[in-house]
Amino acid sequence: MDPQSSAQDVHRCDLCETAIVHSYCDFCHINLCKPCIGEHISDGYDKHKIVPFLERRSTLIYPKCETHQHKNCELQCKDCNIFVCSSCTASNQHKGHNYIEVTEVYNEKKEVIKRDTKELENHISPTYEEIALDLEKQLANLDGGYEKLTTTISKQGEQWHREIDIIINKMKTEIGEIKVKHRDILRKHLDEIKQIQSLITQTSLALRQIEKSTDISPTIEYSSKIRQFRKLPPKVQVSLPTFIPKAIDRKQLYSLYGQITPLSSTKENVLSLNQPKTSARELLDKPEHVATIQTGYGNLHGVSCLNEDKIWANGLATDIKCFNIKGVLLQTVKPTFGMLPNDIAIDSDGNLLYTLWGTGTVSIVKNGQTEVLITMQGWAPSNLCGTSTGDLLVTMYSVDETQSKVVRYSGSTEEQSIQYDKEGKPLYSGNESFKFITENRNHDICVADYVAGAVVVVNHDGKLKWRYTGHPSGTKNKLFQPNGITTDSQRHILTTDCDNHCIHILEQDGQFLRYIDNCDLQYPLGLCVDNNDSLFVCEYNKGTVKKIKYLR
Repeated sequence: MDPQSSAQDVHRCDLCETAIVHSYCDFCHINLCKPCIGEHISDGYDKHKIVPFLERRSTLIYPKCETHQHKNCELQCKDCNIFVCSSCTASNQHKGHNYIEVTEVYNEKKEVIKRDTKELENHISPTYEEIALDLEKQLANLDGGYEKLTTTISKQGEQWHREIDIIINKMKTEIGEIKVKHRDILRKHLDEIKQIQSLITQTSLALRQIEKSTDISPTIEYSSKIRQFRKLPPKVQVSLPTFIPKAIDRKQLYSLYGQITPLSSTKENVLSLNQPKTSARELLDKPEHVATIQTGYGNLHGVSCLNEDKIWANGLATDIKCFNIKGVLLQTVKPTFGMLPNDIAIDSDGNLLYTLWGTGTVSIVKNGQTEVLITMQGWAPSNLCGTSTGDLLVTMYSVDETQSKVVRYSGSTEEQSIQYDKEGKPLYSGNESFKFITENRNHDICVADYVAGAVVVVNHDGKLKWRYTGHPSGTKNKLFQPNGITTDSQRHILTTDCDNHCIHILEQDGQFLRYIDNCDLQYPLGLCVDNNDSLFVCEYNKGTVKKIKYLR
């Protein structure tokens, strides 16, 4: 049996390793029995702190002062951020400085450590374990998933083979039918020729008899048919049909055979998904128009803000303006090359971001300095928004205006591309029209597709959840074509219906809740909700931003 322990796992002295522990040295962190205490403190009592075993680790071990070796540091200089002893406080080096007791800092840090330990053990570590298990599960299912994929491709090949066989057999049947017609034509002409040949033979025999005969009557009655026989029939030549094979275009065949969607890899900030819950707020029965800001734009496109102190707006002009709620112009930003910005957004740090389709870039303005964040090749940016995890979502269209997609960026790095549904069909219409975008509190990605006449919502992984194509009540006169889109703390989705001069409010699952159509809105376009759930709406033709209260 191990002498260090017993069935009850009794603590033993660390020196003699046999006797049951009685005391503990809080400085050296050693278990001691009574006889061994003297030996342990033989090098100096002041170097040790002997306490009853049950009170172990109760003595605070203060750091030694580097200047005054014989003293402990019981204070921390707040100005120098170093430990000091009582003698240090009287020195010129720390004259007039502020101090805090080390025990106070120690107790505060202990609380932080307790909280961190609790969070690590109860939340973070289990979450990492869950992520690891999910990745292991994905790896375990990897071969099976790809096997299904290759099986599907093979089945498509078998279907193509069947279709090709059908086509070949159909062509062979057509050739057989043509062959029958060909034979009939030749036989018909052959029969006609043989009939004439028979007549010629009969005529030839009759002529020879008359020629040998001395009988006058047959000779005189003879009527020559040679002119008739001289009219030779046309020589019939029926050509065989030919098969003209078409050149095989491998690229066209590849595109016709099917499409393999690109690998979509997303990095989901799991811990950030648990956002603090906000208190429930109900919709007002009658939304209220609170304030109006005159921007000076002839055609106003977009608005973005975190609060009413700084409200950014852009229009059909080569600048971006910042106002306060009173309409005072605070700042003007001129995009590079004097180009028109497509859209603007404000990140969580209050920095301005904007897209330029002409240069295929997304730029950020920090501390008055403009920096190109993203440069695209073959695509042009349309609209953009920031996410709760600090990423950037950008809607864009191909330069030939046939495709559209949403791309997630982390800084300048592309992290995710969202373009097709599970059946390989495009999620968004392929054109250069506005496709305003926003992220909901549940991390759904919401796009207002103007040309498609739909709000398209996918989850964080880019999987289609639902489409909203307008309220079926028919109370609005014109076709629903959404423009701006935003969300609030209650996970409502708000989108502008420009031609019907109103705003649709939807639940996070796409259910229609109500219109905002009582605030004398004229051609509302871009809109945003700030951190206080105040709504700001652009009026396209008027060039005004209206602040609207719609939640209790």
